[in-house]
Amino acid sequence: MRIGELEKLTDTPARSLRYYEQQGLITPRRLDNGYREYDDYLVDRVIQIRGLIDSGIPTRIIKQMLPCLGKPRTIVVEDADPELLVVLARERDRMDRRIDCLTRNREAIDAYMQAVTEASPERTAAVGAL
Repeated sequence: MRIGELEKLTDTPARSLRYYEQQGLITPRRLDNGYREYDDYLVDRVIQIRGLIDSGIPTRIIKQMLPCLGKPRTIVVEDADPELLVVLARERDRMDRRIDCLTRNREAIDAYMQAVTEASPERTAAVGAL
């Protein structure tokens, strides 16, 4: 697939996809005309990379984690950054806090939607359409 299709499937700007390529996180094939050709497996890979970046994990750490993202998963530790475990533990703990916050927010939204639905049954159809 071309970069535009990968961009749409992953909701990731083409500029970011090129950056991921520069950082060695993804490797598209090159066609004779020089265009990038992305394999289907890169859809999941890009979504994972984006999630890790959104979580605050630097690309240099993500690059070391790439073998763990694929299937079959393999863990390579020979040339791992010495601070990798410290960074990953910190980021994991930060993710846990964000997950807890998002869970509370989702529950609050659900409670609000339930209260509105109970107060105005005619709105139930509108909520269900979303």
